[in-house]
Amino acid sequence: MAVEGKVRAIITGTTGMVGEGVLLECLENPDVESVLIINRRPLGMSHPKLKEVVHKDFYDISPIERELKGYNACYFCLGTSSVGMKEPEYRRITYDLTMHVAGVMSRLNPDMTFCYVSGASTDSTEKGSLMWARVKGKTENDLQKLPFDQVFAFRPGFMKATEGQKNLLSLYKYIGWMYPIVKAIFPNGVSTLTQVAKAMINVTKYGYDKNILEVKDINLVGDRQYV
Repeated sequence: MAVEGKVRAIITGTTGMVGEGVLLECLENPDVESVLIINRRPLGMSHPKLKEVVHKDFYDISPIERELKGYNACYFCLGTSSVGMKEPEYRRITYDLTMHVAGVMSRLNPDMTFCYVSGASTDSTEKGSLMWARVKGKTENDLQKLPFDQVFAFRPGFMKATEGQKNLLSLYKYIGWMYPIVKAIFPNGVSTLTQVAKAMINVTKYGYDKNILEVKDINLVGDRQYV
């Protein structure tokens, strides 16, 4: 079922590039009524829609449960690169942490739409040769089993930052200029972070016929005008 009325969103990972881009769109989007961000350190941003909770331990969010009630969307943008990590460490950060937070959210807000930022080439079978893709695949699969109203896995590719963003990946500072070239060659391989955020808002309000959104779906839903 889609959400009636305005979106009240919890966003994680706003000190990172994806989360910050999603946050900026939510603050400007008229379909979003309020935003709660949860960070390990203060973001240093103020806005009439915005509330922030600083909490160090994402493996135990029980101390802040009272702050999490009453929201109808969670845009989970918290994540890390698998470069240099062994599977147990990456699984703890990617799977264990996500499932703990999502489990609490689903108990407190069963009518919530949960959008998880995964990645292109994630392995839904959980049996492939790429470690990170298996872990992400298991995370996607097990999130679907939680008693949310809706669960969507977003699998973006190369993303263009939103103007004014501060928290950019170090690599992006060197390759961001390539976005128009990559888009011209692989139009279904790139999105803007504005499209990603708008797609999250739109699936929250109107639903979608797929639980996994590849880049093509993200762009389609992000650009769609609803009446």
